[in-house]
Amino acid sequence: MTWPVELRGVTESLVTTRGPNGKWNVAALGLHAGSRVTARTYGRTRTWRNFHEEGEGYVQFPTDPVDFVDGALSVYEVGDPVLDSAGAWARVEVEQMDSAEKGDITVETWTLTPVESAVVAESVPTINRGFNAVIEATVAASRLDVPEYNTETLSARLDYLADVVAACGGPREHEALNRLQSYVSWE
Repeated sequence: MTWPVELRGVTESLVTTRGPNGKWNVAALGLHAGSRVTARTYGRTRTWRNFHEEGEGYVQFPTDPVDFVDGALSVYEVGDPVLDSAGAWARVEVEQMDSAEKGDITVETWTLTPVESAVVAESVPTINRGFNAVIEATVAASRLDVPEYNTETLSARLDYLADVVAACGGPREHEALNRLQSYVSWE
């Protein structure tokens, strides 16, 4: 089985993993392309727990920036493993391949092997700077309180990216930025 989309560098995605309550937890997951696709979990997160307990998840490539912000910065649980906004998805088996301490947290590296996949929507790719800025802002916001990152630098980056979203984004990007600002604050 192969991935439903081309992966290169670090491809941002969302992953759903089934929790002990039977719901699917949605979280951001950076996919590192290579001979084996890998991803990392940082600390004792829901994704970390569910990977250990279930050994699988659904990696998806969302078309809605609001889903990305909600998955990355809040507790976001859904009833079905595949989001409505998934342009493509892959059910993956995960296997822990490494564990290392980074400051006060454990970083685990996982290999992800697709066992089922689908392309849900085919479209002509467009470049929307507002959408891309939302993704970059979400990554920066997720690192605000991590000691290894400089809060001042991240805050300046978030200010710049918020300006890009305001100038270049459409209604969904504006809504995603509003959600991001409701989850975290910077200055």
